[in-house]
Amino acid sequence: QVQLVESGGGLVQAGGSLRLSCAASGRTFGSYFMGWFRQAPAKEREFVASILGNADTYTADSVKGRFTISRDNAKNAVYLQMNSLKPEDTAVYYCAAGVSGGIASKRSYEYWGQGTRVTVSS
Repeated sequence: QVQLVESGGGLVQAGGSLRLSCAASGRTFGSYFMGWFRQAPAKEREFVASILGNADTYTADSVKGRFTISRDNAKNAVYLQMNSLKPEDTAVYYCAAGVSGGIASKRSYEYWGQGTRVTVSS
């Protein structure tokens, strides 16, 4: 069992930055691949970025070059550094943990946090 708690969301102007954090419980954190997803109002939850246990990362084209995912296995934490934010990045951001399957697919993730809201004003 893994419990995930996100933090770091808020209101920021376009062009600004935020760093999201996800704290995970459990002694096998390193065995999970971790992902960030987001869901804007009236839209499907979409993949943002993921990171494997060996630190290989994958990032959606929509945020590539602006967002960076990282993890600290010693702290049971995963982060999402978001730079050059745009109004279209406004969404609730979710941290998730999985062990198998396609890393960009919601169905591959077994555990989800409650989400943290990011609002980017123009």
